[in-house]
Amino acid sequence: MDEYKYWRVVCRYGHVGKKKEVSVPRYLQTDNNCVLMDVLEIVSEMPGVKKNNTILYSVASAKAINKKEYESGKEAEKENFYLQKLMRFNKKTEAIIA
Repeated sequence: MDEYKYWRVVCRYGHVGKKKEVSVPRYLQTDNNCVLMDVLEIVSEMPGVKKNNTILYSVASAKAINKKEYESGKEAEKENFYLQKLMRFNKKTEAIIA
């Protein structure tokens, strides 16, 4: 059995205008014992995601995926213009994107 779980999470990013957002799929690798609520908490603390009084606000959708989908998704993240700009703006984001 794999020691990791992989997730595709569509995050709601802000700072693009009042009551507007950019939805960006993010690909996460977590420990095998991580559950969906843990993933939602991780995403809610990521730089740039919309914040509110609930962790569900930051996420449009989330699902477990396999390792191949994760690797493909991480490659797609490198090409995402919004994430490139976010990474340049906020140096803390580099660790999350890498």
